[in-house]
Amino acid sequence: MGKDDNDKIDKLPGVGPATAEKLRDAGYTDILSIAVASPKELSDAAELGESSGAKIIQGARKQADVGKFETGTTLLEKRAKIGRITSGSKSFDELLGGGFETQSIIELFGEFGSAKTQIAHQLCVAVQLPTDLGGLNKQAFFIDTENTFRPERIQQMAEALDLDPDNVLQNIHVARAYNSSHQMLLVEKVKELSKEIPGGLLVVDSLTAHFRAEYIGRGALADRQQKLNKHMHDLLRWSDLNNGVVCVTNQVSSKPDAFFGDPTRPIGGHIVGHTATFRIYLRKSKGPKRIARLIDSPHLPEGEAVFNVSEKGITD
Repeated sequence: MGKDDNDKIDKLPGVGPATAEKLRDAGYTDILSIAVASPKELSDAAELGESSGAKIIQGARKQADVGKFETGTTLLEKRAKIGRITSGSKSFDELLGGGFETQSIIELFGEFGSAKTQIAHQLCVAVQLPTDLGGLNKQAFFIDTENTFRPERIQQMAEALDLDPDNVLQNIHVARAYNSSHQMLLVEKVKELSKEIPGGLLVVDSLTAHFRAEYIGRGALADRQQKLNKHMHDLLRWSDLNNGVVCVTNQVSSKPDAFFGDPTRPIGGHIVGHTATFRIYLRKSKGPKRIARLIDSPHLPEGEAVFNVSEKGITD
């Protein structure tokens, strides 16, 4: 995605420089994002009439070829390119069919202290390992919404794997997101940087904190979900284009009315649930032990794994 894409936006029917600018500001930076928008979304974003919005979308659909079908063979070839990042624990990796898969979004959800951020840190180190050791030989991006990134923790984890801590830190690119719009903008920034930096991992810790704080009450729910939906699709697109892993963390909200089953539900509801490829529910056990439960996956059975969180990082 580059400048050529932006130029294409200007060439869509009914889009002049001013409209193109408004669309870009609203996060529609390439043809595909316009092609899959709804006329109402687009007209609200660029202050157009709905019929103009529909016309622009039609033009974008022609150019982006969004009605494209691919054969199973093509998709199998694409699946063959999938890489995996180790979690540091064999049993955790086995639960995931060999580790954290590229071309997917993995959602880690659980209560405070359930090791979500620890796993995110571990992946930032592991992605840099050579492929035969469970890495991708690539670098990491970390979008930090709650000031949770700790370089000292990365140093400990790197030393435990006999890696040079300074080198490892050099290959992790961290940005602090100050609100939900800024958080979404940073994904665009990551897309740009990925042209020069070989990124294999994009962490968003935490995915929903800003959205939850800014969109309060039932009235704001539809807006929040729509924005979260766009954000998730931007992340998924990055993972596809760069054959990388997206790892997002999510707090759980307690539902006191749920007497049966588990009273905790991840924030973001169905939008996050349907877009995430793998959903992992984390909970505390005795001492350093944590339990990971695979709740949702396209091809793996539900199951649990027990792992340790120690100074060395995530281990069996």
